[in-house]
Amino acid sequence: MRTLAVENASIGYGAGEPVLRNVSVSVRPGELLAVTGPSGAGKTTLLSAMAGLLPPAAGRVLIDGAPVGDRDHAVSLGVVLIPQDNGLAAILTAAENISVAMIATGRTPAEARRGTAEAVEQVGLTGHGDQLIEELSGGQQQRTAVARGLALRGDVLLADEVTSELDAANRQRVIDLLRAEATRGAAVVFATHDPEAAAACDRELHLRDGQADWARA
Repeated sequence: MRTLAVENASIGYGAGEPVLRNVSVSVRPGELLAVTGPSGAGKTTLLSAMAGLLPPAAGRVLIDGAPVGDRDHAVSLGVVLIPQDNGLAAILTAAENISVAMIATGRTPAEARRGTAEAVEQVGLTGHGDQLIEELSGGQQQRTAVARGLALRGDVLLADEVTSELDAANRQRVIDLLRAEATRGAAVVFATHDPEAAAACDRELHLRDGQADWARA
C-alpha cells in the first residue's frame, strides 16, 4: 500500500490566483482523512491535484515519495477518484459503469463480473444493476459511483462529497465502506461538508481562505 503526500502545494486554475496556498498533508496506508471547509474553500481542488488532474503551480504531490504526473500516471499508481459529479456514463447501466472501469484497469471480464456484483451489493443497489444511470435517483447514482470506486480497490482512494445526496442510513453505509477501505490498507481522503461524517474520520484538515489547518490532527 502507498502513502500520499502533498508538500507546500499552491493549487489553482490557469493564470489566476491559487485557490489553495502552501498546503502540506500526508495520508498513510490505513488512514481515513476528512477534508472539510465551506463551499468554494478548495476541497475539490485539493482532491483534483491529489488525483493527477490538476498540477500544482508550486509544490508537489507524491506517492511513496515519487512525484505524481498526470491522471494516467496517478491511475497507474493505484489512485482512485470518486468525483463529486459521479462521472458516470448515462448511456450505460449501473453495472456496466462499474465493469467497464474494472476492465479498463486490467481486470478480466470474469473478475469484472464478480467485482461488480460484490460492489453493487455493498452499496445496497442489488436489483438496480441493470438500470440505466438516467433511470436512477441522484442518491442511487451517487452510490453507483461509490461502488465503482470500491471495485477498483485502489491503494489511494479519494472520495469527493460522496454522501451529499444520501439519507442517513446510506450515508452511514458509505462511511463504513470508506473505513473498510482504510482497514484494508488504502490511504483514504474524504472531502465532506458534513461535520458528523468528518467526525468519523481519523483526522480532519480544514480549508478556509486558501489555507489548510488541522481541525483534528
